[in-house]
Amino acid sequence: MNYAELPRNIEPIARNIVDAGFYVHSTLGPGLLESAYEHCSAYELETRGCAVRRQVALPIVYGTMKSDAGYRIDILVAGSILVEVKSVEALAPVHQAQLLTYLKLSGCRLGFLVNFNVPLFKQGSKRMAL
Repeated sequence: MNYAELPRNIEPIARNIVDAGFYVHSTLGPGLLESAYEHCSAYELETRGCAVRRQVALPIVYGTMKSDAGYRIDILVAGSILVEVKSVEALAPVHQAQLLTYLKLSGCRLGFLVNFNVPLFKQGSKRMAL
């Protein structure tokens, strides 16, 4: 992935996302439900001055058809960065595929896949860009 192609104003926001995730993980630890980590991560990002929306509907557009199939972006930061929150034993390839598909459907270029159910935060976080 070539991060140089992303707008420069994205990097400070991306750092806030990683720092906020680390703080939430170090404060709460592993073992909670995704919804708890989502709420706390959104709160932490808001306290850092980021514009945050949770559970943003993500319709599927296929040709001229637009369908709300029930897909939701866990956290949308600054209207341009996706954060998919997980609390699973281990991230699987399907989780990465989900984030890439959400990036394509949303038109966003940068996303983070964050699994809070790990001993060390860096073991559960993955940055992906289109």
